[in-house]
Amino acid sequence: MRKFYLLILGFLVSQLFCGQDQNIEMKGLIAKEMNAFAKKMTAYNINPNTLNYDLQYQRMNVTLDPAVYNISGSVTSHFKPNQNMSSIYFDLSDILVVSQVQYHGSNLAFQQLPTKEVKIDFPASIPANTLDSLTIHYSGAPSATQNAFTTTTQGGTPIVCTLSEPYGAQDWFPTKQSLNDKIEKFDFKITTPSQYNVAANGKLMSETVLPGSQKLTFWRTAYPTSAYLIALSITNFVKLNDTMGNPPFPFVNYVYPSTNANPTSMSNIEWTKTIMNTFETYFGPYPFRNEKYGHMEFTYGGGMEHQTMSSMGSWSKGLIAHELAHQWFGDKVTCGAWNDIWLNEGFATFGAILANEKLLMTNAEFKNFLLGEINNITSAPGGSTYVPDSGLSSVSRIFSNRLSYTKGAYILRMIKWILGDTAFYQAIREYHARPALAYNYVRTADFNASLLQSTGKDFTGFFNDWLYGEGYPTYTTKWKQTGNQILFKVSQTQSSPSVSYFEMPLPIKVNGTGGQTAYFVLNHTSDNQYFLETISFPVASVEFNYEYQILEKNSTVVQDNTLSVSSVEKEDFALYPNPAKNELYIKGIDKAVGYSIHSMDGKLIRKDVYQPGKAVRISELVPGSYIFTINEKNIKFLKQ
Repeated sequence: MRKFYLLILGFLVSQLFCGQDQNIEMKGLIAKEMNAFAKKMTAYNINPNTLNYDLQYQRMNVTLDPAVYNISGSVTSHFKPNQNMSSIYFDLSDILVVSQVQYHGSNLAFQQLPTKEVKIDFPASIPANTLDSLTIHYSGAPSATQNAFTTTTQGGTPIVCTLSEPYGAQDWFPTKQSLNDKIEKFDFKITTPSQYNVAANGKLMSETVLPGSQKLTFWRTAYPTSAYLIALSITNFVKLNDTMGNPPFPFVNYVYPSTNANPTSMSNIEWTKTIMNTFETYFGPYPFRNEKYGHMEFTYGGGMEHQTMSSMGSWSKGLIAHELAHQWFGDKVTCGAWNDIWLNEGFATFGAILANEKLLMTNAEFKNFLLGEINNITSAPGGSTYVPDSGLSSVSRIFSNRLSYTKGAYILRMIKWILGDTAFYQAIREYHARPALAYNYVRTADFNASLLQSTGKDFTGFFNDWLYGEGYPTYTTKWKQTGNQILFKVSQTQSSPSVSYFEMPLPIKVNGTGGQTAYFVLNHTSDNQYFLETISFPVASVEFNYEYQILEKNSTVVQDNTLSVSSVEKEDFALYPNPAKNELYIKGIDKAVGYSIHSMDGKLIRKDVYQPGKAVRISELVPGSYIFTINEKNIKFLKQ
């Protein structure tokens, strides 16, 4: 997200600070940013007055001078009613003055309303599914309260730039900014004094010199775009045209002259090619290849994921990674309500974390970074990542660093832990590529349904606990070795009463006295649960959550020689050993019953009947994770 660059700066300083120091720095920056953004929030997701039509195309034809706080010109809108329509509403601030509405060569009656809408009446009802258009002429100094449109200077030169998230688009052009209807195609025709360069979404179509030292710049984007992602920036930019990717597509940057002369900034901009390759490897092809990716500098500070051309106020690698990740998550698929902002910000934060993991940090630095993220999330016992309706009027609640960004990203990290890297990234690629979701608005239910379709695993319970529920678990793991067996007993408490129990596969690392290691996944589904595993060496220590795969706080591991293997017999059901090599055993099933084994991508591997007391042979399975289903119980196990 735009001004929440401060979170992203947290990723930048991760290269300079670690763990707690980084998060202290990040929280301070977030607090400063929040004051600037607090005026921008309006507590609604949908304007009901604009639900009766599909906005398909807009052409902005305006005159802008960076030295003058003013906009004047017209916006032509092509729309298709979904029912018979005798009038139409557009979102537009009443600070701007509409002078004329043209329709088929005639002027239409209109009203500018204090609700930041313009209502336009047609001479006759327009039938449903009829493509039509009109042009609104307007001018004025946009409202400063939203801070969506600003003029200032950089290096002594005037600049005008925009930043509309979440509801500022209507402050500088008539549009439809509800989170339910993307604009299919948008044209910018911007007239400026000739010494300035205009940056905007999409592809540069032409620049034309006009009389009177003026210039007309024409940008076009043909990808569906949310109104809040429409943006421009105008000053004496240095234009840098390059290519990236394979096959190559345009890499376009409009930067200040001072930035162009800064080796560090230019090196980081060049690094965008590296992180683009990484993201294409894990997330799939860049979504706007037919146009470009790049950056336009602006004066808001930080960054904003404007589609095809992120607006940048600084040039850290963490910020670059975050805004680039948004092109898949936030731009291609966009949260369909601000309640689900984690689908934008949690995913983009995960992208910046991926950059840390794969490109920017050593293993030790990355683990320390993850610990800092956990400490941030667990610094308070409650709060859901999903924003309840009661929180929509609070910008600090919606764009919460702790919940929407950091915990949102950790939710994805835990899904990755549950599924395994290969299945997770495949599911993520399929999520934003599904025809019903691609270049559209999405909700958490859509993501959940996509995960189920990709993996065969239903994450409804997981989301109920981790997204809609609040808080985190604390685990106590007790262990005892007896010969070639190791017994674990795991208990859990919760920081918030909103979640009765966090069901989670638990990561365990066992260290031997001779330097050996063994890894186990304990399918923890109930309190004081026992797990019996096979171990081939004397145990020196046991590590829990050894790579911070899951979210927890103050968990402990203790050796307890009072544990007894016979305690496992008290369990109603158990699948062991896990991980397993050649055989699985089942406790708690005393009659023949059908079972199945599925791969993590949902493919059926085996369907058979379990005979009590007999081993289930798995020697033919290739190493990896599987789901064992019996008596409506689904247990993940690892084949070694």
